[in-house]
Formats: sequence, structure tokens, C-alpha cells
Amino acid sequence: MNQPDNEAPRAPHENPEKDPDDWSTGDEPMTGPQRSYLKTLCQEANEEFDENLTKAEASKRIDELQEKTGRHP
Repeated sequence: MNQPDNEAPRAPHENPEKDPDDWSTGDEPMTGPQRSYLKTLCQEANEEFDENLTKAEASKRIDELQEKTGRHP
């Protein structure tokens, strides 16, 4: 499978178009990488960090804070 030159390869499980509410594991606790990145974004945005978010909630919060901090890809 060839990737277009302007597109980075994606992990096999990554599906950016699927809504986090539809993830089968979305109600599990956020992952370590989500936790770390979310803490960084919260600090940059002067927002509170909620350590009890699920994977789906953390994903949505990351999207919100990326917009707020200008880090959105």
C-alpha cells in the first residue's frame, strides 16, 4: 500500500474520521500518552487537568485544547 508523498503513514488502528463516541474502547481510562499530552496542553492553555477522563473524553479535550493553543495539526 503506497502513501501519497504529502501524507504521513498512519498506524494501522488509527482512524481519524471515527467519532470518539463510537470507539469500542472509548469508555476505558485515557492512555498514558493522552494523559501526558493533555497535561501539557492544559498547562499551555491555563486550563484544569481532569485525570479521570475516558479515552474518548480525553480525545475530545485534546482537540479542543489544540485549537485553543494553536497546536492543531
